[in-house]
Amino acid sequence: MPKLARTVVSAAFSLVIAMAAIGVQPQTAAAADLSISRAELHAVRLLNAERAKAGLVAVRVDSRLMSIARQRSADMASRHYFSHVSPSGQSVFDMIHASGISWYAAGEIIAWNTWPGLADSAVAAKDGWMGSPSHRDIVMSTDYNYVGLGLAIDSSDGKKIWTGVFMKGPDRTGGYVRLAPLPKTTLSSAEAYKVITVSWTGGDIRLQTLTSGLRHYQIQVRTNSGAWNWLSGGTTRTSQDITVWRDPTYDVRIRACDQAGNCGSWARQHVDI
Repeated sequence: MPKLARTVVSAAFSLVIAMAAIGVQPQTAAAADLSISRAELHAVRLLNAERAKAGLVAVRVDSRLMSIARQRSADMASRHYFSHVSPSGQSVFDMIHASGISWYAAGEIIAWNTWPGLADSAVAAKDGWMGSPSHRDIVMSTDYNYVGLGLAIDSSDGKKIWTGVFMKGPDRTGGYVRLAPLPKTTLSSAEAYKVITVSWTGGDIRLQTLTSGLRHYQIQVRTNSGAWNWLSGGTTRTSQDITVWRDPTYDVRIRACDQAGNCGSWARQHVDI
């Protein structure tokens, strides 16, 4: 690991202090329980809600960090310990580095409680973290843009063990597109075709830090639910004229790509003739 990265790791690790959130009363009780994976995402939403209250940008879920956080919680649950360093001496920073992830800073928060429901357990973990200055500093940091939350249950005593991994890393999040409503296209008996204009708004999804910025939009069209054909592999315009004929059916889809090469989901629109 480069010397600079080691310095960043040391600074990040100084922020993480183990906390056992035992018997913390959730602020709200869940109406129904959740699966482990849904409880993890629920915890992410709860933490991002706290960030939103402070005017901060949401940290984005990173599947690689989710895997690391789950491994950390599972290891603590199976080996019956609660620490930022495993019995074999491994920390979350070792795991991030070993995974090959590009990163500049990271922080870990952990908690455990014995609430029977996973939804309430997530709230209790969030409340415990927000009530601890060192943990709150990580949750509310303006240095992090990605997160992973992992939950595991210790089968010996029912403890719910939570791990949150926050990271500052390169932008991996594609852009977004919102298509404008398209009115029904009507061809008169004298018309064989008509030119319609598809328009949209979009951009690069904002991160708390290191947002790459929009590069271009990509546009494809298909007829009769067939193969997609390219209209543009990269344009900065926000409208596209399409010639539609009487018999075929048409679908258009558009996505936004950022300066780092990440492309978002396709926004699709059916041309109603």
